[in-house]
Parts: sequence; C-alpha cells; structure tokens
Amino acid sequence: MENSNTTSTHGLKRSKAFHPAHEPLRHENELHVQTDSVSGPVPFLNPTKAHFRHAARPDIRFKWSSRNNRKGRHTIRINQHQATSKAPQGITPRPTSSPSSIARGLWRMLTYYPFWDVSFDVAYVFTIGSVIWVINAFFVFLPLVRPATEFDNEELYGGGITAFIGATVFEFGSVLLMAEAVNENSSGCFGWALSQAVSHGDEGGAALKPSPSHCTHHHPNKHNLVGKGARPVAKDETDPQARSWVWWPSAHDLRTHHLHSLGFLASLSQLCGASIFWTAGLTALPGIYEHMSRPVAIVFYWTPQVVGGFGFIVSGTLFMLEMQSAWWKPAPRSLGWWIGAWNLLGGVGFTLCPAFGYDERSWAQYQACLSTFWGSWAFLIGSGLQWYESLEKFPVEVDRGRRGSSGANGAA
Repeated sequence: MENSNTTSTHGLKRSKAFHPAHEPLRHENELHVQTDSVSGPVPFLNPTKAHFRHAARPDIRFKWSSRNNRKGRHTIRINQHQATSKAPQGITPRPTSSPSSIARGLWRMLTYYPFWDVSFDVAYVFTIGSVIWVINAFFVFLPLVRPATEFDNEELYGGGITAFIGATVFEFGSVLLMAEAVNENSSGCFGWALSQAVSHGDEGGAALKPSPSHCTHHHPNKHNLVGKGARPVAKDETDPQARSWVWWPSAHDLRTHHLHSLGFLASLSQLCGASIFWTAGLTALPGIYEHMSRPVAIVFYWTPQVVGGFGFIVSGTLFMLEMQSAWWKPAPRSLGWWIGAWNLLGGVGFTLCPAFGYDERSWAQYQACLSTFWGSWAFLIGSGLQWYESLEKFPVEVDRGRRGSSGANGAA
C-alpha cells in the first residue's frame, strides 16, 4: 500500500493514501486494502473512506471510514445476491437496513444505555440539550402565537433559564465530542470474527460474525470512558490505544494528523461555536438580561449567538463533507450524512435567530423566536439519529451496484 503526507512520491494526493503512522488495520494481516478505494472529499485532507478484503472471505468488503472509526463501528458491505440468498444462517450477516433491524435499533435506544461509551454519551447529551432548547423555544415563541398562554415573566425566566441550561449542556457535549475525536483508534479495528460454519469444507464455510471481544476500540470497555480498548493488546503490537485517554493531542499529532482530519476539524468547530454561544446563555439569565442596555445586549447577547451559530453551521457542513465521496456530491444514503445535515439546519436556525434579533421590530422578533423553534427541532432530530447510530456497532450494508460475489471494486 502506498502512503503519503501531503503528496506521495508517486504523485498521490493526501486524500488518496494514508499517513504511515495512521494507516488503519495495519495489524490485521488477513485484511488487504483496495488501493483504489482509499479516498476523501478534500484533496489536501486525510482519507475518510477505504475498503478492505479479508483473505478468507474475499466476497465481503470491510468498509473503514473515519466517522465509523471514531464511533467504534465496524461496517461490512455485501452484494445484493448475498443479501437475498438462502445460504445457511450465519454464513453471511444480514443487512441492518431492514425494517426489523431498524425496529430492534429503536427498541435498543429505549432499553440500552452504555454510559461508558463516549460516542453514546455525545449523542445522549446532545439529545438532552436539544430537548431543553425545544422547551426554550416554546417559552419564547408560543406567547407570540397564542398570547393567552403567556404567564408573568415567561420569556425572562422560562426562556432565560432554559437558554443557560441548554447552552451549558451543548458545551459539555462539545467537550465530549472533542475527546472522542482526539482519542480515535488510529490503528483501526476489524471487530468481526471468522468461524468454520461448515465442517466438511462445503461452499462458503467461513462464517463472519460480530465479535465485541475482538474489538480494540475503547467503546466496549466499561472501565474507562475513552482510552484503552476492551481487548488486551499483544506485546508485539505498538497500538496507541494502549495508553490512557488525552484531553488534547500532542503538537506532533496535531500537526501531522488532526489538523488534516475532517472529523477533528468539525468537532473543533462545534466546540468553539458552543463555547462562544455559552456567553449568550449566561447573559440570558434573569438578573443579567433585563439590566443590559441595548448596545451591551448586542455585544454580549446577540453577537455571541451569531458567531456560535456560525460555528454550528461549519461543524455540520464538515460532518456532511466527511461522509461524501466528493465535496460537491451529497451522500443521502449515509446516516452520518443526515446527522450532519440536520445539525447544519439547526445551526442555520440558531444563527438566523440573533440575525433577526438585532432588529427590535415585531416582525423581526417573531422570526427570531421562530428560527429558534425550528432550529431546536432540527438539532433534536440530528441528535436522535446520532443516538441510534451510536448503538449500532456492526452495520451490514448492501452494495446494490455489485452483481457478482467477488472481484468487484468500488467505493461507497
């Protein structure tokens, strides 16, 4: 496999080859990368996707992506024939996009709470924060639509206190998001196990099954939030996941890897936006908001919302871009892309709110409150999808463009 920093000696762009120190699955001797599948949407940034074939199951591809790697997910792709065949159960895993699989995923959201998994914590915290912002939107918008429902100081106390709590929860979620990004499993993880399903050498005897015990991500480890993987690392493996988690990467890792990673840049934008936005949450509190003059409110209340909301827009855009095969080509079949899209929409709503809020006229104030209302719902939908995503660690996708059982190349 060819490696590069920005451009390799063979003229490959950075997005077409992995840095030697961050080549995923380099410890998996049975997995072989499809060199033409290594790709990313931005030429001067790190690859975001690659496909690997297993020596014992060349008909199935392991789909590595930078987002899945951060989330501790292990995606494989099967062709349409395998998805609909009547092969013995266990030979080929069944697709997780079926209605029954989706129903199981929704039920899992109601019954399973792995708080030791930082990816689950990120989604869960943002969901709680989004619910608080929806409540806030009702406090400030409902009186404009139904004046009879308004109670004394509803906007000041109901709106102000929930705005502070919601901004604080978003800040906490953004810190966890950064912790997830800087503690990614740089060596990657296959996470699936092969077993001999047919003992006498019949066709297709190697069964591929999810195997959390083989996972080297930190997500299944109940003893730490991020850092060490659940599976002990062999003495001859130099896996950085054997160390404890870090709050911030080293200067070398930052310069050579993280600043070229779409996921890190998106998380950093979210954290910066949430930190600035928190200032507006603080000044919205009763005892502060009603004592600010108009110029002070513009500087410390409305402007931080504009800047913070713009950070949310940048973050959502970069998360969408991370899932795309080209910067201009949407990826609507990807759950991660929709998560970024809904968060982008929420960021637009949270930016339009203060943009209208600068104007004191009634129509502008109405639009400001309305923007918070639909922006909060957009964040809630995106967070709910991220919650669902965090609990599905072994997705099985169907490559509908592949008719054969082996030998076909292509990137998702």
